[in-house]
Amino acid sequence: MAGERITMDLSHDRFVLDFEEIHGSGVAVVGGKAANLGELMRVDGVHVPPGYCVTTHAFRRVLAHAPALDGLLDALSHLDPADRDPVAGLSAEVRATVERLPIPDDLAAELTRPLARLGEGTAVAVRSSATAEDLPTASFAGQQDSYLNVVGPAAVLDHIRSCWASLFTERAVTYRLRNDVDHRRVAMAVVVQAMVFPQVSGVLFTADPVTSDRTVVRVEAVPGLGEALVSGLVDADAWTVRAGEVVDSAIATKKVAVVASPGGGTEAEQVGPELQDAATLTDGQVVALAQLGRRIEVHFGRPQDIEWCLAGGEVRIVQSRPITTLYPVPPNEDGGNHVYVSVGHQQMMTDAMTPLGLSVWQLTTPRPMAEAGGRLFVDVTGHVASQAGRTVLLDTMTTSDPLLGDALRTVLDRDDFLAAPSPGGSAAPLAGAFDPIDADPALVEDLIAGSRESLAAVARDIGEHHGADLFDFVLEDFQELRRLLFDRRSHQVFMTAMDAAQWINDRMRTWLGEENAADTLTRSVPHNITSEMGLALLDVADVVRAHPAAVAHLRAGGDDVLDRLSEVAGGEEVRDAIRGYLDEYGMRCVGEIDISRPRWSEQPAALVPVILGNVDTFAPGESRRRFDEGRRDAAAKEQELLARIRELPGGEQKTVETKAMIDRLRTFIGYREYPKYGMVSRYFLYKNALLAEADRLVLDGVLDDREDAVHLRFQELHEVVRTGRADRELIRRRREDQAFFRTLTPPRVLTSDGETVAGAYRREDLPAGALPGLAVSAGTVEGRARVVLTMADADVEPGDILVTAYTDPSWSPLFVTIAGLVTEVGGLMTHGAVVAREYGLPAVVGVQDATRLVKDGQRIRVNGTSGHVEMLEGP
Repeated sequence: MAGERITMDLSHDRFVLDFEEIHGSGVAVVGGKAANLGELMRVDGVHVPPGYCVTTHAFRRVLAHAPALDGLLDALSHLDPADRDPVAGLSAEVRATVERLPIPDDLAAELTRPLARLGEGTAVAVRSSATAEDLPTASFAGQQDSYLNVVGPAAVLDHIRSCWASLFTERAVTYRLRNDVDHRRVAMAVVVQAMVFPQVSGVLFTADPVTSDRTVVRVEAVPGLGEALVSGLVDADAWTVRAGEVVDSAIATKKVAVVASPGGGTEAEQVGPELQDAATLTDGQVVALAQLGRRIEVHFGRPQDIEWCLAGGEVRIVQSRPITTLYPVPPNEDGGNHVYVSVGHQQMMTDAMTPLGLSVWQLTTPRPMAEAGGRLFVDVTGHVASQAGRTVLLDTMTTSDPLLGDALRTVLDRDDFLAAPSPGGSAAPLAGAFDPIDADPALVEDLIAGSRESLAAVARDIGEHHGADLFDFVLEDFQELRRLLFDRRSHQVFMTAMDAAQWINDRMRTWLGEENAADTLTRSVPHNITSEMGLALLDVADVVRAHPAAVAHLRAGGDDVLDRLSEVAGGEEVRDAIRGYLDEYGMRCVGEIDISRPRWSEQPAALVPVILGNVDTFAPGESRRRFDEGRRDAAAKEQELLARIRELPGGEQKTVETKAMIDRLRTFIGYREYPKYGMVSRYFLYKNALLAEADRLVLDGVLDDREDAVHLRFQELHEVVRTGRADRELIRRRREDQAFFRTLTPPRVLTSDGETVAGAYRREDLPAGALPGLAVSAGTVEGRARVVLTMADADVEPGDILVTAYTDPSWSPLFVTIAGLVTEVGGLMTHGAVVAREYGLPAVVGVQDATRLVKDGQRIRVNGTSGHVEMLEGP
């Protein structure tokens, strides 16, 4: 019977199905747990304790006689998962309602009749099997209840009802709210399975659940029932198996075991002293379990989290579910080992991108990138094939992001993953070779003028193209965008600036013992479009401040607050100032490298809190005052450094060299942000045109919603426009994938084995308890930490220190208010670092788990010179 497919007969809405009658396609009727048990019955060599499933038809029949639940479920769906008290109270009310529901006599008889086949008085386990549970992209393990050692029909019925009610436990409801699962879409089936009374129980993972490494199997075991492991009552023995061998093990002290209680249920009993430190399994048994796990993994086609028990020398499998926390692996054609480096950690965009966003980025880059989990990665395997290439890559990565560099080194130091690099060889810098150039302001102005002229041309012409012709126009324009982004002169400008910054920092450290000297020198440089954006919003605040009625109107809020400005005194002038700002910067937004993200021009009300904060905090003319102050500080720093250098041996020559480097730095570093500004400006033009086509597709009935378009790649959307036909099932799957990808945390380094490598700081110079990071903007500041996860939630005051996952240019308006910056992601030349130096803010980036470890309102000290964060007191 192994491997044979059995089709469930559901034509009569059956209330009970034996495991042998169930297969994986029946999740809507039997739930995830029962569907997987039915599949396990078909795997050769797998022994599953017998049992049956109470289907969702029984659940729905009983709940159909409880109309009061409709209002409760409506109220439940509108709760915020973060509001624990309302969630707990309403969940308890729903549970109590379900537990009081009567089970009709005919249904009760049908639900307990199969117990006779298991044997009179046989103890059973009664477990929930929800329809949104144990699915390939969302395991709900532990979100509903299970009951062990249940004896007799009456007790079984009671526990079936309890399982139904467990669909509405506080943690299950919260889980659904956080993962956008409709409470009405899920239903509860119940598994009734013969109990096994094992000597040893445990779990095995066919991939490492922490690192995602698909080449290892993790086995964990405890004496007695597995409830002791699941509940955390005892530490488990643990083994790691690779290629059929135990490669690591840790044997725990196990003082307690959970066993069946004579009167039903379970109880804890003491483990004998002679067994407490003894291994629960032999290495041979562990390897056999790993092999069994691989067989189950092959059947399901994905890594599995498997519950097992050992009784009378035989392994019984009581559950298998997908491991849903694993990071996806990029496909590769040669089947060999590969190493991938995250693009998002360098672009300050670690959120999942849409298919349209990914494909537009791929059309922008000079060479294809790997994709996994809605993120982009660079396959660096070829870069590290030679020793020279490996050295350049490691040096570059370590300088820009020490965590990324350490993670990469961890993989490359392994003898068995990649072939040893060929000796010698040559390797150009990753950013490409360049010849430094002397300071020339006219060159920067020429590059900016050329970019603006090109952008104006596409803005003028794109409106003349529609349908499939529009896509041809955009594809052709990508060539112009790439020309601008990878222009040799443009590359020379910002690479010269970066080279000058490094030269200055290295020489000042060696000659004068001063760290990060270039930071102050980059304040108030010309042509920094990102810092100008923050200052320009101060100018908008000056206009708003002059009109009290408009200020009051903006405080009243509302999505249409800007549209109604003309109704109040001074409103038109305020509206014109905001519109002028949006004309220049409205294409920006959080996660702006994804073309599908909503832009400020599409959601202008998002800027109102920042504008009002500037109105309340600053005096008129703050923008000019700050810029002038930064320019004076930079000039004073330059004079100070040059004066000190003249006093050194060979000081005159060193002074000449340093002055030339300072001139290069201040002339060119501002341009560093401009190519991305030009790219994002172009993306906004593309987006508006593409969404106009999507609107036409909606009118024609081809798409259900304009947002469907972002779940198609550029080429796929082109084909939909050309043919007038869309694959709605593909779009639905893409939406589900996107929801899943948003739950993932992308790694800095990923291997083709699926292993995610985070990297670590290896420093011994930190104060006790300090969090290490990368120093990117010199200085030390103490203040109140404001932990902000999205800019829309930002509520910062002067003197606050912003703590967040990452910043991109859309965060720039906040930088005029804060006193310091801490981010989890970032490098020396990423957005937060560049703007922090421009504004003179001490900043530390790459602080792992900063938004979790630093509490909102806590007083902290940020040392942007040495690169660490200290917690001074609680919130």
